[in-house]
Amino acid sequence: MAKRQFKAESKRLMDLMIHSIYTNREIFLREIISNASDAIDKLAYKALTDDKVGLNREDFKITVVIDKERRTITVSDNGIGMTKDELADNLGVIAKSGSMDFKSVLDEAAEVDIIGQFGVGFYSAFMVAEKVMVLSLAYGEDTAHQWVSTGADGYTITLSEKATVGTDIVIQLRPDTEGEDYSAYLESHTLRRMIKKYSDYIRYPIELDGETVNSMVPIWQRPKSEASDEDCFAFYREKFFDMEDPVSVQRISAEGTGVSYRAMLFYPAQVPYNYFTKEYQAGLALYSAGVLIMEHCDALLPEHFRFVRGVVDSADLSLNISRETLQQDRQVKTIAASLEKKIKSELARLKDKEPEQYQTLYESFGIQLKYGIVQNFGAKKDLLSDLLLFYSAKQEKLISLQGYVTNMGADQQYIYYACGENKAKIAARPQLEQVLDAGFDVLYMTDEVDEFVVSMLASYMEKEFRSVYDDNLGIESQEQQKETEKLQEAEKPLLDFISEALGDKIAAVKLSHKLKSHPVCLGTQGGISLEMEKYFANLSKQQGGEPVRAERVLELNPDHPAFRRLQATFETDPEKCKKYASLLYYQALLMADLPVENLPEYVELTWELL
Repeated sequence: MAKRQFKAESKRLMDLMIHSIYTNREIFLREIISNASDAIDKLAYKALTDDKVGLNREDFKITVVIDKERRTITVSDNGIGMTKDELADNLGVIAKSGSMDFKSVLDEAAEVDIIGQFGVGFYSAFMVAEKVMVLSLAYGEDTAHQWVSTGADGYTITLSEKATVGTDIVIQLRPDTEGEDYSAYLESHTLRRMIKKYSDYIRYPIELDGETVNSMVPIWQRPKSEASDEDCFAFYREKFFDMEDPVSVQRISAEGTGVSYRAMLFYPAQVPYNYFTKEYQAGLALYSAGVLIMEHCDALLPEHFRFVRGVVDSADLSLNISRETLQQDRQVKTIAASLEKKIKSELARLKDKEPEQYQTLYESFGIQLKYGIVQNFGAKKDLLSDLLLFYSAKQEKLISLQGYVTNMGADQQYIYYACGENKAKIAARPQLEQVLDAGFDVLYMTDEVDEFVVSMLASYMEKEFRSVYDDNLGIESQEQQKETEKLQEAEKPLLDFISEALGDKIAAVKLSHKLKSHPVCLGTQGGISLEMEKYFANLSKQQGGEPVRAERVLELNPDHPAFRRLQATFETDPEKCKKYASLLYYQALLMADLPVENLPEYVELTWELL
């Protein structure tokens, strides 16, 4: 019995197969089971036209047997089997795929998914095996043959005996070494876990210890009549380790040009504990013909929808040689583009039809949508702007931008908003008074990114955004504006005096008709707002560097008694006027939720002037 050499090659190529192509050792069982499924597919296809096969679909199965004494794992199928020549061709030539040969002659209409495209999956067994034996009896043959190899040194093929058509693959495990526990694969619970993880949706029963381990038909392949939303939620909780039901499940069956796929997407109700850490793995579980290819395929989800969980299954993917990654970006990009539109559609449906459910999701992941708007210079702002919610000062609840614009009166020019740390602090800002007194609504924006979101959007439904902290709110009449300008000019000596007294703390001092009951507020000039200043201050604490500072403007209410006190002391007691100015500045800082730069001075001034 002469040993044959592998036609394709050298020890180096076999080493490449075993040590470089596959990154996850335990997928050897996935590959062997996938080959068994392919073999059954071939015989099942033949049975459609050949009555001599004598097997119905329910007769096919794959069996996994553990022998701890012999340290073997045997995977058996009752598929098409292999002749002596096929053993030599398919197993003796690395990268020769019988499945691809079979697929090339299949009628395109045949419902058979062959996933063994490269002929190398079988060799993944050598990652754990010191010897592999293949016993096979081909359909239509009288004689069985056995193929045996210990690796790159070659293989033998001998006559053998086998009672039934099909193939047995016997993997004799390597001895355990320090740091390499091959005996773990001899435990039923280990193989059961591996089958459930990688081969759960192989279409034929996989039996281990007399029990069928796999589900066979994925829940996303079942009609809704056989898989209720409750069933899907149970699947979600088990697969994604969430104690809470998602707010929605979306079932997708897409037929496209070049790529068809099925998907089941879930929209979580709560943020995973590690969502905002590097450990969180975004992406959808990717299957090809029921075989798990990637547990987290992040290429299928855009960053702004990274909170979506679920599965995608397509038989049209071009996989790389190890079936662990994708060979062509185009197919994945096609699916990803389709999914992005469908996710947007589902989120819009939830917002309009199930607002309570959407609010639950939005409170957890709304900030992700906002970051999606500011990323890539606003490339996705049109896609995502409809999904945003903000707290309405008038309605006292979260509303959409569309809801805000729909409720605007004919005399309202802008979408008014106010940024701040929380609703209570925003509501206390003096700048809100003029807008609210005019009968206009104000959107409260409490996330650090909100200022950048609004800057990126600029407008919505042809209505420009306008911060209540801006100088011109479009509320004052021309007469009022002229009156303010006239008064500003008249009080210029006092305002210049205050500006000089406060020094580089402020960029300017001015009078403002925005203020009603409050004596003072802090505004800005230039492109950096106070909320942006706070954002950059936090960033500099985390990353170092000089913080960015806004050009602060002290705005005074000319109708308030405090201003009249300034006027009275300006001529009679300039030093006291300076103290009043400093006190008003510190109060403006507090109302703007900014740190008081010299707290002892503020306290001393307060006591002195009381």
